[in-house]
Amino acid sequence: MNRATWLQDRRMQKFRDVLSRWEAGELSMMEAGELLGVSERQFRRYRDRYEEDGLEGLVDGRLGKPSPKRVPEWERNRMLGLYREVYRGWNVRHFHEHLRRDHGLRWGYTWVKTQLHTAGLVERAKRRGAHRRKRERKPCEGMMLHQDGSRAAWLCGQPALDLIVTMDDATSTIYSAFLVEEEGTASTFRALLEVFVAHGLPSSLYTDRGSHYFYTAKAGEEVDRERLTQVGRALDRLGIEHIAAYSPEARGRSERMFGTLQDRLIKELAKAGITEIAAANAWIRDIYLPAHNARFARPAAVAQSAFVKVADTAVLRETLCIQEERVVDRANTVSWGRRRLQLPESPLRPHFVKARVRVHEYPDGALAVFHGPRCIARYNARGEEAEVPSCASVTPCSPPSRTLRAAAGGGPKGPSLTAAARGVTGPGQVGTKKRPSGRTKKLATNKEAYTVAKQAYTTAASA
Repeated sequence: MNRATWLQDRRMQKFRDVLSRWEAGELSMMEAGELLGVSERQFRRYRDRYEEDGLEGLVDGRLGKPSPKRVPEWERNRMLGLYREVYRGWNVRHFHEHLRRDHGLRWGYTWVKTQLHTAGLVERAKRRGAHRRKRERKPCEGMMLHQDGSRAAWLCGQPALDLIVTMDDATSTIYSAFLVEEEGTASTFRALLEVFVAHGLPSSLYTDRGSHYFYTAKAGEEVDRERLTQVGRALDRLGIEHIAAYSPEARGRSERMFGTLQDRLIKELAKAGITEIAAANAWIRDIYLPAHNARFARPAAVAQSAFVKVADTAVLRETLCIQEERVVDRANTVSWGRRRLQLPESPLRPHFVKARVRVHEYPDGALAVFHGPRCIARYNARGEEAEVPSCASVTPCSPPSRTLRAAAGGGPKGPSLTAAARGVTGPGQVGTKKRPSGRTKKLATNKEAYTVAKQAYTTAASA
């Protein structure tokens, strides 16, 4: 007995009880209709049909007949075939979106979900756990960014890779997402540089306690705010607050986003036939992220942006990189990993032996050597000299001297220390200007003594 037949029997039994009470005078016709959930007129119809045909007259005439709104069987089979052959393993919501967009299906999500459950192709969702109080979103975009990595087999036929995602807390907009072989300091700087150049500096960054984010003396304890990592040093230099999460539940917003990405992005990349990291990153940036943000991003509570634009992006590049000090050896080379960086000749000084320099390693693997604020050499990822720095310094400092400008062969020479002041049209003079005669008593006395001595010498010569 199916559910419809069982309900029909229950309605007949209830009608007989109410009818017997009406016939006994215990209920009026209006009260009998209220107990059955129908109007007084409908109760009269039921009574007349019962008197004419008995219980058979009360049977619903729609039972056993297909609904005129029923989905055709061939379309149901087509939907189930698409799931088995093309979309196996996709969640129902994602599958339904592709059915409507790519296959012209006009039936609702609930019907698709019911049919998949009935066919045993999708398991029913498990009961959710205890209720948790969620943290409210930040009101403005740019007030807090989430950054994290998720390791999974994102590409078919490739080993597990890390997906580095940087998203906004207020809107859930993903600003940056790319695949790398392993999450670390370089991938963090790469993601931050992409976001900061495109949007500006945020107020804070929310991450886990990975070793490239924080230094933790003992596992499970608080992070050490005094010993900064390379990422901590760069964020502190830019004035961005770095917030550490102490549990996966604290990063619930980013964890749920990774759940969505692992469920959708892996299938989308497989459907597109992409198996290379470079091609996948370009496809994620140009095709997937715009569609993902249009589907899942939400407007911020306050329309204003908290991002602070950076006028000089070169400052960001020199800050968001690995920086370590080295001492130049006797051959004017610097050791970096297994590479030897040969310093070129420089007009700044005869050599850099025993000088303390600073090596910068950028997210793309390129290198640079700085002496104080000045860049003295740049190298590619293999340690080969890439270019001679065209500027004396990345940060503002005192202008170079006339000698350095002449050695570099650039720019007009400035005035010398003994040059005449601006606006003076008198004849050129070498050295300092002599004091005027009679300016002081000492000068006047010396001049008189010189005149007397000269006259005495002339008289003696004549004699």
